[in-house]
Amino acid sequence: MFDSSLSLATPLLAESGINDSYRFATFSWVEVLVDCPGAQGLFTYALPPDLTVQPGDILTVPFGAQQVGAIAIHLLAQLPPDLPPTQVREVEEVVSTGFFPATYWTLLNQVADYYCTSLMAVIRVALPPGLLGRSQRRVRLIELKALGGLDPSELSSVAQQVLSRLQAQKQGSYTWQYLQQKISGADRGLRELLKQGWIESYLEPPATVRPKLRQAVTLVAASHLEGSLSPRQQEIIQALQREGGDLWLSDLLQLCRTSSGTVQTLAKKGCIVIQPREILRAEAGVAIAPDQPKDLTPDQAQALATITSLSGFAQVLLHGVTGSGKTEVYLQAIAPVLQHGQSALVLVPEIGLTPQLTDRFRARFGSKVCVYHSALSEGERYDTWRQMLSGSPQVVIGTRSAVFAPLPQLGLIILDEEHDSSFKQDQPAPCYHARTVAQWRAELVNCPLILGSATPSIETWVSAKAKQDVNPPAPHYLSLPSRVRSRPLPPIEVVDMRQEFQQGNRTIFSRALQVALERLRERGQQGILFIHRRGHSTFVSCRSCGYVVDCPNCDVSLSYHHTHAEATQLLRCHYCNHTAIHPPQCPECSSPYLKFFGSGTQRVTQELAKHLPDLRCLRFDSDTTRTKGSHRALLTQFAQGDADLLVGTQMLTKGIDLPQVTLVGVIAADGLLHLPDFRASERAFQTLTQVAGRAGRGDEPGQVIIQTYSPEHFVVEAVQRHEYEPFVSAELLQRQTLRFPPHNRLVLLKFSSPDPLAVQKTAKRIAAVLAPQQAESGYELLGPAPASILRVARRYRWQVLLKLPLDRAVELPDWNELRSLCPPNVSMTVDVDPLNLL
Repeated sequence: MFDSSLSLATPLLAESGINDSYRFATFSWVEVLVDCPGAQGLFTYALPPDLTVQPGDILTVPFGAQQVGAIAIHLLAQLPPDLPPTQVREVEEVVSTGFFPATYWTLLNQVADYYCTSLMAVIRVALPPGLLGRSQRRVRLIELKALGGLDPSELSSVAQQVLSRLQAQKQGSYTWQYLQQKISGADRGLRELLKQGWIESYLEPPATVRPKLRQAVTLVAASHLEGSLSPRQQEIIQALQREGGDLWLSDLLQLCRTSSGTVQTLAKKGCIVIQPREILRAEAGVAIAPDQPKDLTPDQAQALATITSLSGFAQVLLHGVTGSGKTEVYLQAIAPVLQHGQSALVLVPEIGLTPQLTDRFRARFGSKVCVYHSALSEGERYDTWRQMLSGSPQVVIGTRSAVFAPLPQLGLIILDEEHDSSFKQDQPAPCYHARTVAQWRAELVNCPLILGSATPSIETWVSAKAKQDVNPPAPHYLSLPSRVRSRPLPPIEVVDMRQEFQQGNRTIFSRALQVALERLRERGQQGILFIHRRGHSTFVSCRSCGYVVDCPNCDVSLSYHHTHAEATQLLRCHYCNHTAIHPPQCPECSSPYLKFFGSGTQRVTQELAKHLPDLRCLRFDSDTTRTKGSHRALLTQFAQGDADLLVGTQMLTKGIDLPQVTLVGVIAADGLLHLPDFRASERAFQTLTQVAGRAGRGDEPGQVIIQTYSPEHFVVEAVQRHEYEPFVSAELLQRQTLRFPPHNRLVLLKFSSPDPLAVQKTAKRIAAVLAPQQAESGYELLGPAPASILRVARRYRWQVLLKLPLDRAVELPDWNELRSLCPPNVSMTVDVDPLNLL
């Protein structure tokens, strides 16, 4: 009925090794992370002589006037010189041991060091939200032991007082602090009751992540009372015996068609125990028919054989064109990992990918699959996170933060769509990249790391190819150059929108795309239209005076979002989410001639309704997928044939596998091509290639139409010819000239403040400190300079960029010392290996 290992409010424990550096040394102090809001940094406590503590243990410690939970981080052989022993308080108790493997803390420290941030910031990213709220230490009676013949008269008087108060409490549970306040000497009595097995102590998490409880009934003993039981009571006992002695109370009441009063009477007679038990919350899935491993192509079989032959750590790039069957390789590579009692971690860039991918994995591995991402409720994330600690073989599918999933027996890590920028966190610190952290984690646990993509990042490509060229070659690069079932890659037609305009076409659809859309409906097929912006129009401008409606908080224009109600048409900022009612006339000159410029997903669907009213459309962007379960609902609706077209943004490009899609149209490729960032060409190539790859994945051939005003752009030409390597070669030449990654490394210092003068002065002050050290330390400094968008959410932003060579060691500055030069109203963030310089 339920897993008895899930005790009330107590996190599951994991088997973990103890680092040898702690095994034989003698320590007298411990640095802990205190479970209390507002507590910053680590705190030092003394270890009582009779207490053994290891890193990762859950402790109770005095903190101010409270008694709170804490996590042991570092053991110390001696106190820091600036901390007098008289100011150090003692650890109260070890509540749980082996909460994390030792390698887990090594990983968190490595992330903190590399990304120049505090360990506290990393821990807050790694742990589920709300877990570091204020927890309370509680004690409760152990009901089954209390009925087993223990004699309270053998206890001391203070222990009897505590026991009496607990027995009088209906739930049999109090906080430790409450009992200390009500009973003199309660500490001694509580420790005595703990030692003799009358009570158990536990940490109750904050209400936001508290375990979900349900009343359960457990059969204890009834044979000696059978003659005194009524027929209805005997029926309840027999039902429990048939079900193995355990049932949820609600199920028992329904099964026996009885009242809770009858069951309570049995509890008073000592026949049963009624107590709260935990049930794990999880994402509500759908019923999935099980499937079997599919036959592999020769390329897939070769890739799988190489992956399954790996022993220990190896980083492998699985470079497969769109539709080449990378997911099936993942599935068959994971199967033997689970058979060996280990777990697999699968990272995806977007929440929108998880429903479809999760369905495929659950069809293969059933209940062993769980998901972990920010769209889950705090309770679901808390329970899923704790379930990972059980050590049972499982597959965890998650987004960026799932790289910290506490799986104690990790046998394989997979990053699908490894090129995607969503794997990099920009704000707040730590600005980590999940791919880098996954590599460190795979090295620490000695397991393979598989990076999968049809358009690998240039850094990953260069690294894999360099390792492939060693003698003898290592298995760092695996290729899937063809689609499954020998399906061809879709032909790509590039339409020059300049010619469309010259020939009188004033719509956002080229004539070729209009014809393709009309045929789509006639043939009963489906298509995808991609545009890189959501909303209706990019900005609103007055045709009389040229005024543009800007965001009052950011240095960007407001985007127009069309609604059905004319009175509630909105202008919205896509940076700070400021909204305003669309003005009826120009705020500057009072002209009524306001015009919408640029296109977004809303305008595309509006134009489709005007020119092709018979086509049924669905929008798939962040505006239509805000609610929980909306990603799955929209994709399911489209897959069932309830719409002919799916109109969306970058979310459409990321791993969506819809065999019925035969047409892909790109409305305006130019918005991807002309951005002031050295990675703009790479991102454009990846996005266009990925969205084109959604077509022709089924039995019908695909067709792709890309509309652009720059058909001669080398990115567009490379996409049209499906030429990844020639594109990378050309891009690498440009990067080498400018000394940008992968030929160099970057560190971006980001400053922000509501005071424009203060942030400018601070950026210049830091740059002045760093500039004289360039030659000696080996880095090149660029800036300071204002960010491309100077003001976001009423904060002004400046930047300093450091270029680090790869061919020699670089002595980086002391970041904490630099932060100390910032005034209180200026924040400084260190972004190591930034992906976005805007």
